[in-house]
Amino acid sequence: MLFLQHMRLQIMALALVFMPLFLLSQINRELTTTNNRARRAFEDAIQKYNFRDIHGAEESFKEAVRFDPNFIEAYIVMAEMFQNVERHRDAIDAYVQSIEINPDFFPNSRYYLAQSYLAIGEYKLADQSLKNFLDYSSISPQMRDRAQSRRERLEFALLAIENPVPFEPINLGPNINTRHDEYAPTLTADEQTLIFTRKKPRENPDYLHLGREYEDFYISRRENGDWGPAVNLGPPINTQNNEGAQSISADGIHLYFTACNRPEGMGSCDIYYARRVGDAWERPVNLGPPINTVAWESQPSISPDGRTLYFTSSRDGNIGRLDIWKSTQIRDGVWSEPVNIGPVINTSGREMSPFIHPDNRTLFFASDGHPGMGGMDLFYTVRGDDGEWQTPVNLGYPINTYADEISLVVGASGREAYFASEQEGGEGGTDLYFFELYEEARPAPVTYMKGFVFDATTRRRLEARFELIDLVADEVIVQSASNSRNGEFMIPIPVRTNLALNVWRDGYLFFSENFSFDDVRTGVDPHLYDIPLQPIREGESVVLRNIFFKIDSDELLPESITELRKLYDLMNINPNLRIEISGHTDSTGSFSYNKDLSERRALSVYNYLIERGIDSQRLTYTGYADQKPVATNETEEGRAQNRRTEFKVLGNH
Repeated sequence: MLFLQHMRLQIMALALVFMPLFLLSQINRELTTTNNRARRAFEDAIQKYNFRDIHGAEESFKEAVRFDPNFIEAYIVMAEMFQNVERHRDAIDAYVQSIEINPDFFPNSRYYLAQSYLAIGEYKLADQSLKNFLDYSSISPQMRDRAQSRRERLEFALLAIENPVPFEPINLGPNINTRHDEYAPTLTADEQTLIFTRKKPRENPDYLHLGREYEDFYISRRENGDWGPAVNLGPPINTQNNEGAQSISADGIHLYFTACNRPEGMGSCDIYYARRVGDAWERPVNLGPPINTVAWESQPSISPDGRTLYFTSSRDGNIGRLDIWKSTQIRDGVWSEPVNIGPVINTSGREMSPFIHPDNRTLFFASDGHPGMGGMDLFYTVRGDDGEWQTPVNLGYPINTYADEISLVVGASGREAYFASEQEGGEGGTDLYFFELYEEARPAPVTYMKGFVFDATTRRRLEARFELIDLVADEVIVQSASNSRNGEFMIPIPVRTNLALNVWRDGYLFFSENFSFDDVRTGVDPHLYDIPLQPIREGESVVLRNIFFKIDSDELLPESITELRKLYDLMNINPNLRIEISGHTDSTGSFSYNKDLSERRALSVYNYLIERGIDSQRLTYTGYADQKPVATNETEEGRAQNRRTEFKVLGNH
């Protein structure tokens, strides 16, 4: 079955009952009609209904009420049938007819009438129908609670309509959208690459047994501000089966997606993974347990650090019918036992389509369990400093409507949001749109860095590992790698202060840099940066840009621990490596003071390594004061560069 069909079935929960709800409640009551022909037509309609022959059942129901226009049971059951197959206007007509015949015959009709009014956005009529229903004293406590809860939700919807949020959706145009369905967009961190799903009729008759339609991934790149013509992502990602609901990592290298009913699958739908090497994708693999189970796993979203996978599941342990879960990558290809993200987000209803923004703090998702406009609505929640998710916020009307809003992704800038919709005036079917997300709902803006890693001596492009660390929290917020074919990399950088970037590869000295991006307010502000790696060779040196001391002191600040650990790891991995640790100052102050301070600071780093077991025979330290400047001492910026800690390779054998 196509993934989109799976998703719609989960949303609609379209399960025709073998005995209509009304008949179950009236099983011991005689039918009101005395017309035998009406009775026989009604019985024939029920039989067809039970065999899911909706068209035939409709004709028989209509025949029954032609023979007896006051046959109230026929109207009520016909209304239930229409409601079950999402024909809400027809359901409304049938319920209204039954109420006009006898408003007290089946009071629950008013409750179900309200549901169909709500399904077409007639909020005031739905509210009035529920009010009339609650006026009955004979209704069950369970139905009364459901109606009161529904009225509370209607109050939210009516208030939202009175206070609309800014929303001007723009169709992405014919380079992206066609007469077929396009949906499930995902973006890279630079907002220059878009991957989405397209559903088309199957052209190869040899695969018709797999379905008349199939889903493939398409990719488009932004050129001078416009999206270029979308092209099929091709094998091995796309197959004759169906692929959908994808999430691409911020660096564009890792792809997680959903595939359903495959021979190697564990459940109806599973989550798969593929890695891009150069310009080609490796063959996808089923993530297997514990991510996938015999239940329904779908709609993955990978965090910007590449370590946490959010997804939707119907597995045991759910709070509701569909819940959002997460799993953490323990090491390459190994994931932790998934955990439910909890009752702040998950409800007794359905939560799905998680999207974790590149800020790694804002989660967008769809739900019908939180107060909303009627169907599935879009929400966002922010993870607080304590690590807990805050109360979800409805994105508001008219982003959310009486219809089902299923998924949303937001670019790294926090400004552009992308979604799928069947709006009038599009290219046909479901199209992709974007709009400017209003300010209150925007995540923290995220910039990005892109460039190449290369051998500082030969200029050869290199594959290397990246870590971006929040030095204040001592937390790795991004893990990535440069492309193994061309050394290209791209990493998202949250707008925070005091970030450390470490880049390393076996056989090379690690690269260290310090960033502070606290001034990016709008748009994606790219930083182009090529990174040279020095081979481990006598005489080569590295500036330890993330080692910090108290002013006029040799006391290491806590923010230094990440860099110190990286230096220790380098020494540990290369047991023959011998280095000199050197301290440097600017020219402010006397030479004797600077000499003493620089030497004591170098000694602090030396002592850190000694205390952790590095042999003292492999280490020396010295203070050079201001004797080896790397910049002018006439400016504060230059003096800041001169105040540094370095290490130099003395030997590696």
